[in-house]
Amino acid sequence: MPGCPTGVRRPDYRGRVSTPGYFISFEGGDAVGKSTQSRLLGEWLGELTGREVVLTREPGGTELGVELRQAVLHGRDMDARTEALIYAADRAHHVAHLVRPALERGAVVVTDRYLDSSVAYQAGGRELGVDEVELISLWAVQGLMPHVTVLLDLDPAVAAERLQGKPDRLESAGLDFHRRTREAFLSRAAADPERWVVIDATASIEDIQAQIRVDLAVRLELTPVVEEAEDTVEALPDDGFDDSDSAIGYAPDLADLPVTSPVTHPAPGPAERTSAP
Repeated sequence: MPGCPTGVRRPDYRGRVSTPGYFISFEGGDAVGKSTQSRLLGEWLGELTGREVVLTREPGGTELGVELRQAVLHGRDMDARTEALIYAADRAHHVAHLVRPALERGAVVVTDRYLDSSVAYQAGGRELGVDEVELISLWAVQGLMPHVTVLLDLDPAVAAERLQGKPDRLESAGLDFHRRTREAFLSRAAADPERWVVIDATASIEDIQAQIRVDLAVRLELTPVVEEAEDTVEALPDDGFDDSDSAIGYAPDLADLPVTSPVTHPAPGPAERTSAP
C-alpha cells in the first residue's frame, strides 16, 4: 500500500460488521438531494419496522463533529492530507459515540454521507491514494460498513446550477474536481453492487424515494412490503430539491408526515449544507 512503511502488513477492515440494527448511508455530490431523501426514508422505515430511527450526517453528527465541520468546510490553507485526517477524526467519534451504539440497540441509522465520501472526495477529487484514504477511514470506524449505500448520481454541472448562497471550500473546488469525485463514487458502486444502489438524481423527489424504498425493501428482506413501498410514497411537491439543513431549494416539512417511532436528530448544530464527506 502506498505510504505504508516497509514490512508493515496492511490490516483488512473490509468485512461487513453484523449489528442488530440497519445501517444505511446516502452518498453523492453537492445538491443532489441526500438530506431530503434520507429523511423521507427514515420516516418510512420507522413506520414500517417500528424501530427507533436515528438520522445523522457527516461531518457534524455530534457536538465535536460540528466543530470539525466548521474547520474543514470553512478553514483556510488546509492541505488534502489534513482534510482527510479531520474527516477521519470526525468519523471515528461519530461512529463510537452515536452510530455503533444506536445499531447495537437495534435502531435504524440513516446517515447523510459516510466513509465513501472521503474516498470519493479526497482520493478522487483531491487525487490522494485510494488505498490510503480508505484504510484511514476503515481504521477510524473499526470496519463498520453500511448494509446499503444509496448513491444519488447527478452531473456536477447540473448540481452547480442548483446551489444557492455562498459556496464552502468543497463547493468552490471547480467542475473538474467534482467530476473526478463523481467518477470515484460510480467506480465504488460498480465494484460493490451488493451494497450500492445507484439512483438518477434528476428524477422527481417522489420518484427517487419510490425507487429507494422498493430497492431497500428487497435488500433488507422487507419483501412483503415491496408493493406497499411503491404505493405509499408521500405526495410531495415536484418543484425542487434539498441537499441540506439550510435553504437550498425545496425541503419538505417532515413535521407534517406521520411518525410512529422516535426519530433522533443528534446535535446537528447550525443549519448548513451537508456538502462534505
